[in-house]
Amino acid sequence: METTTAPVPTSVPKPSFLVRHQFIIYRLFSLAGLIPVGAYMVVHLLTNASVINGVSAFQENVDRIHSLGKALWIVEWTFIFIPLMFHAAVGWLIISGAMPNTGSYAYASNIRYTLQRATGIIAFVFIVFHVIQLHHFFGAPFKEIGDTKFGAQFDPTHAASSAAVALQPLWIKGLYLVGMLSAIYHFANGLWTQGITWGIWTSAKAQQRASWVSVFVGLLLTAVGVTALAGFSFVDVERAEKVENAMEAQRAEIRALDVAPGEAPAEH
Repeated sequence: METTTAPVPTSVPKPSFLVRHQFIIYRLFSLAGLIPVGAYMVVHLLTNASVINGVSAFQENVDRIHSLGKALWIVEWTFIFIPLMFHAAVGWLIISGAMPNTGSYAYASNIRYTLQRATGIIAFVFIVFHVIQLHHFFGAPFKEIGDTKFGAQFDPTHAASSAAVALQPLWIKGLYLVGMLSAIYHFANGLWTQGITWGIWTSAKAQQRASWVSVFVGLLLTAVGVTALAGFSFVDVERAEKVENAMEAQRAEIRALDVAPGEAPAEH
């Protein structure tokens, strides 16, 4: 009589943390791409496009942002850098295959699927370049590369003139155009995929309507972005600096007259 031994059951590997929490991670991923990051991009493009109304109009918008003072750091990290880093990190995990991708793109066409990934990579590289080139803190270590001025080029007290100088090289303009269009496509198409992630549009007709909305948003933001880029190209740097110097002198005079609660006015 032959004896048989029952097969030893093999242990099923435990799903990774990313797979176990895929549902919430995807929703936070899409939410970060829309509200803090996407909304900031829209505001950023609109602010930059205000340069076509004149140097003083653009400077006033920049002054309004920087009037937050030290609180600007809190705003930047809370609503821009942290959500952006989270969105980028999850995006890289999706591209690398560390996270399953069917949750967000189950209904996406191959072209949109590929373009969403490609523009995400381009936009990420462009944003890193943009921050290093213009941001006063993150760009400081790269202020000079050899004999060339590169990092921390944006001066908030001379907003239009410093931005115009930073964008003068033709290759920089080309890089900004490609990076900006990639970021806009990634955001606009992301609106479409986000509706699928959140179950807002699941029927073919709803997805078609959402596609038209995404196209409209993309074209509108493209017009705003190109307007901003062209506006800086036509800034007369020397005249802009004169306007900015006059506005800075006026702000200094106001600060000298301003009295905080409990302080005695300065004697002249």
